[in-house]
Formats: sequence, C-alpha cells, structure tokens
Amino acid sequence: MGSKKSQSKKAIVKDPLKLGNEDFVHLHNHTHYSLLDGLQKMQPMVARVKELGMSAVADTDHGTMSGAVELYTEAQKENIKPIIGMETYVAARAHTDKEPGKDKPNYHLILLAMNNVGYQNLMRLSTIANLEGYYYRPRIDHKLLEKYSEGVIALSGCMGGELGDALRQEQYEQAKEIATWYKKVFGDRYYIELQDHGHPDHPMKWDEQVRVNKELMKLADEIDIPVTVTGDAHYLNADDQEAHEILLCVQTGSFLDEDNRMSLKDFELFLADPKDIIDRWGKTRPDAVTNTRTIAERCNVELELGKILIPKFPLPDGVTEKSYLDDLVFKGLMNRYVPQEINVESLRIDEIKKKLPKNVLERAEFELQIIHQMGFNGYFLIIADFMNWGKDQGIIFGPGRGSAAGSIIAYSLNITELDPLAYDLLFERFLNPERISMPDIDIDIQDTRRDEVIQYCVEKYGDDRVANIVTFGRMAARNAVRDVSRVLRVPYGEADRLAKMIPPPIQGRHIPLEVSVKENTELANEYERNETAKRVFDLAMRLEGTIRSHGVHAAGVVIAPDDIVKFVPLEKAQKGVIATQYSMGPVEDLGLLKMDFLGLSNLTIINNALRIIKKVHKKTIDIDSIPLDDKKTYELLQRGETTGIFQFESSGMKRYLKELQPTEFDDIIAMGALYRPGPLTAGLTDSFIKRKNKLESVSYPHQAFQTALESTFGVLVFQEQVMRISRDVCGFSGGEADTLRKAIGKKKRDV
Repeated sequence: MGSKKSQSKKAIVKDPLKLGNEDFVHLHNHTHYSLLDGLQKMQPMVARVKELGMSAVADTDHGTMSGAVELYTEAQKENIKPIIGMETYVAARAHTDKEPGKDKPNYHLILLAMNNVGYQNLMRLSTIANLEGYYYRPRIDHKLLEKYSEGVIALSGCMGGELGDALRQEQYEQAKEIATWYKKVFGDRYYIELQDHGHPDHPMKWDEQVRVNKELMKLADEIDIPVTVTGDAHYLNADDQEAHEILLCVQTGSFLDEDNRMSLKDFELFLADPKDIIDRWGKTRPDAVTNTRTIAERCNVELELGKILIPKFPLPDGVTEKSYLDDLVFKGLMNRYVPQEINVESLRIDEIKKKLPKNVLERAEFELQIIHQMGFNGYFLIIADFMNWGKDQGIIFGPGRGSAAGSIIAYSLNITELDPLAYDLLFERFLNPERISMPDIDIDIQDTRRDEVIQYCVEKYGDDRVANIVTFGRMAARNAVRDVSRVLRVPYGEADRLAKMIPPPIQGRHIPLEVSVKENTELANEYERNETAKRVFDLAMRLEGTIRSHGVHAAGVVIAPDDIVKFVPLEKAQKGVIATQYSMGPVEDLGLLKMDFLGLSNLTIINNALRIIKKVHKKTIDIDSIPLDDKKTYELLQRGETTGIFQFESSGMKRYLKELQPTEFDDIIAMGALYRPGPLTAGLTDSFIKRKNKLESVSYPHQAFQTALESTFGVLVFQEQVMRISRDVCGFSGGEADTLRKAIGKKKRDV
C-alpha cells in the first residue's frame, strides 16, 4: 500500500466521518427463500430497513433468486431501493464435475445485479447452477463467472468463501491469487467482504473471523481492492434467534437440546441497526461502511412489471393474428349455432355473419373487439391450438370452469363446451376491458395424459420456452406448533392436543396464531396458564408463514415469448421436472403467459367408462352431447348417490342434494356455488332449498333486483348476479361491475 493511501486513512481516523444510518446498506441477507435457514419475510424486512433509516437493501438467498420480484415490489412500495442478488456456490473444480470425495466442497460468493444486464446474467448463472451444476448444492465455476460477469458486483463472501477459507487455513498467498483472479474478472466491481461479527468491538465477536478480517484488510490494501462490511442477516430481530435455531432443527431433523447439532447461536445474525455497525467500523474502517452505500448507488435494476408477454403464434404467410382468429371464430360460431349442410370452410366471414342469430353476432363482435384492443388475439390462438390438438388425439378435457365459460369466443374455438348465452354468463368477468390483466383459463385434462399436452407445447414453442411453476409450502399455525413441539421434545400427545386447539381456517383462510391466542378463549387460557404451551405458541408465531418446503405447482405451466431464462431463473424440481424459481404471483406480475393445466382423475374415469361402453356395448358416446334432462340421472342425484362425482361426493353435499331434490341442470349449477362456507354460514343454501321446494316464499331485497335473481328464487347465488345488479341498479359498466365483484370477493372495503 502506498504512503499517500496510508496517510489519507489516518486522516479519516483523526477526523471521523459523520456517518448516518443512510450511509450503511445491508448487502448480505437471507430471507425464508433460503429454505429452513433464513427466517426473514420480505415485507417485514423492507419495513424494518425503512424504520432504521436505510435507503436500500439486498436479498442474497442461498443458491436461488426466488425472492427477487417480491423484494422489488415490496421495496418499491416503501420507497426503498431493491438490490437483487444471491449467495451462489462456487464449485471446487468445474461445475459439471460431480466425483464423490472431490467435488462436495464448495465456496460461497455474493453476487449483486448492478443493472439489467447483470440481472439477466444472474438469472442465467442461477439457472445453470441448478440445472447443470447441482451436486449437494447448485454450483457455478470460474469459467461461468468469466462468461457472465458483466453488470454483476461480487463480494468475496463469508468464511465459507474462497478467500475466507484460504485465510482461515493460513494460506495467504493462495488467497492473494484468488483475489487477484476476481479483480481481473470483475475489475472495480469486486469487493472484499468483512463480516461484522469479526470486529473486535462486536458484543459476540468470533475470534476466528476477527483474525480473518484482519488478513482480508491487509490483502485488500496490498492489491488495492475496496472493502465492504456486511451483517449476513438470517433473521429480523435479536429476539428471533431462538426461533431461528428451531428452524435449523427443522431443517436438520435435530432437537434443540441436542449436542453437536448445526447451530448459529454463537452469532448475532439479525438485521442490525446501522448505528451499531457505524459505531464499530466508523472508527477503524469507515470506507467499509461508505462502500455499502456506493455499491447500493451502483445497483439500478428496473423490472418491467405488468407487461403482456405472449408468445407469437406461428401463422401462415400474409395472415395476421386478428384475421386468423376472426376466421376460426366465425367458422366455429357457424358450427355451434347454425345447423347446416354446406361446408363451413368454403364460406367467407361476411357470408357467415348473415347466417348467425343477431344476439350471437353482437356478442362475438363485442368480445373480438375487446380481445383485439387488449392484445390477446395470440393468447386465444395458442389455447385453441393445443386443446383442439389434444381433443383430436382423444384426450378428455373438462367442459370449461371458471370465468372463461363467459366467453362466446372460447365456446366457438372449442376451448369450452358451454354456451354463455344459454346460461346468461358475462364476458367482463373473464376479461375486464377497464383493467388490463392476463386472461386466465382453467384447463382440466385427464390426469393420465396431461404430460402429452405439455409436451406438445414444448415441441411447438421450444423446450427453452416452456417450464412448470414452483410452489412454496408455508408453515400454517398447526404445522408450526407441531414442528416447534417436536424440536423442544414436547410429548407427541401433548403436541397433538395443542395443535388441535388451533381454530381451523375460515372460508379457506388461516387465522394467524397471534390472533387466535387473543380471541379464542380456550387457546388464550392455555397460553396464560401453561408454560410449555406459551413457549411453543410464542415460537410458533415467529415461524408461522415461513416457507417450509417447495415443489411443483399442480397445474401451472409458463410459455415464454423467448428463451424463458431471459424472464425467470429456473431450477430442477422432483423427478427432474424443470420449474421456474419464481412462484405463480411473480410470474403473473412479470406478465408471462401462465397456463393452468390441471390433471383430473375424474376425467380419466370418464374416459375409461366411455372406452368400456364402446368395447362391451359397441356404442360410441360423445361426452359433450349427452342430454342434460335425463330423468334417471336426476333420480340418482335426489338419492344423493354421487360418490365419484367431482365436487358432489362429500357427505354434506349428498345431504343437501337429498333436501333439494334437483329436477333441472340449473339446480346442480346453483348447488356447486351454494355449497361453500360463505353461503352456508349466511343461510343462503337453506333458503334456496326451501324456496325451490315452495317451503318459503320468494322475495327480493328490491324490485330492481328481480331480473338478476329470478332464476335463483330471489337468492343471491352467483358472482354474475352481483355484476348484473350493479349494472341494472347502479348503471355500472361491465368493467366497473367486475371491479366491484372482485372487491367483494377479496373483502376490499376501500374499493
């Protein structure tokens, strides 16, 4: 180190910089996406950063970027700068080497995206690490770092990094070679990381880290590499430490009182107050503090959320998506609504329009206009293509479920088998023209052939553009209580009793344990009087909502308009399935085309029944053309003999069917909507049954509601009825009516 540099450092010590909380940024943090290792959740972490007066924060989870979009959205809400990163693992040799005994060791390295090129490179590195380099951990190597270093800032990492490990083993010259290599690759984007618990004044200093930090500073000054200090936070507050130890025990299957288990209790790994870090480092290495802010200022990634990223549908020459869709739609409408002898393929659109019923034509033109205006022509072409291919292969699909059944375009393209005009279904519930968001069609497929449909999409759009979607399993209150109890060696019987005291979810929503111990009398008494229960519940409250597992979403598949790694990083899930590292929410936020391919065993049963009938009785039955007024079927339903019938086989549903005595298809539709917690609790189900059987008089809250409620005996059953009432009574547009419907469903009182 030159003498001038030494003098300037001494000058800083003599005249300490007036550093404030905004001068420090936490650049090394683990959230609960560092599975069963990090305890921080994104929103509380960002809120705490803001509360402590910092202006930015990084997320650097172990080997994954799963939290990147959530960090970005939560940080933006709080006006905090999000720094997207990860703590990657560097292989001892090449990332593809997986020889037992030689390739198990790996080294930690912090990588931060400096700009959008860096973000792209991080996604690429994380994907390669997970798909090609996985051996105990998702690994990269030096060659990959050289190839994808642009736009990336690297911190040398903790004691488990290449630099820290070499110095820990007193191999200073080797450490110097490593640091020199990283400096050559990253230039001024490489920083030597000093961990806060290696400062001599830290209340829980680790002597070995103190020694290594000293060597790191010497090395940094010798070869002119800037230093930066990090906290390596794994949990939010100091008093979360015991809960974090419980989490580590869940990860390793250990007990809390067990000797020689994996533990971090000798370290303070919470999101430290910058004031404390500045008090320590401001006197000795103020540059280690100010460099954290410098790094934060250099990091400027901008994610474009809310885009519409639909793949281009392969089209014949000279044809646009709109003209191609229009042609398919009008020919489909002709087949659906106009029984004809002539060949539909030979008709022009203007000829077809003259033959269609007026209400059909008006509805189709209205929907096509909105679909084109919102840029979704390609979306419908993609769905219609793989569904019609599947049906041609004899694959059984569901007739249509959810809001897509309200589209006459979906009906014309054979995406659904339900005529929305016959059932008075509203298109705006499916596509709201006043709120641009990706349409969502639920596609039910016989479960034995779901993979064939996905494979067709892979072959059509490219295997580098299609992936499954990850899903994260979070600890609900009961699971958290059971996990904590096991780790604390609470006897199984007692643990089971405590878990079962927790109230079940209401309308599918879990009640936070923090609320239950105050509002549930039995639970509150147990909490106050039983010391074991109090300790278990207190720890469970801290763990509740934490990610406990991850797997593949049962239905979600993404089809990207380009190489999918340009939009989301990938990982390898169970059985070698390729999945996104981002879950359903972030995938939707990015605007990617998300398909719900749900495999249903009920459809396989139907397929098998049709096959057996054909073989035994020599009859071919078209499942989409069976009559909906078959008397024997209704007698079966009236007796409650519905075992094996989707959504109608529970004991409660059977009881209500016996009471209702359904006589027409509308009764069945209504029961599907009324057998839910809300209507059951409100007495709507009982009222509908009584009115259907003339045991209660039909009345309306207001005469203006009659048109909307007449078909259901004055009982509000369907979401479409809410939309129709708001249109008829309040003069809402279709889009406004849909916004109100959604707000009611999600209990958004402000909307």
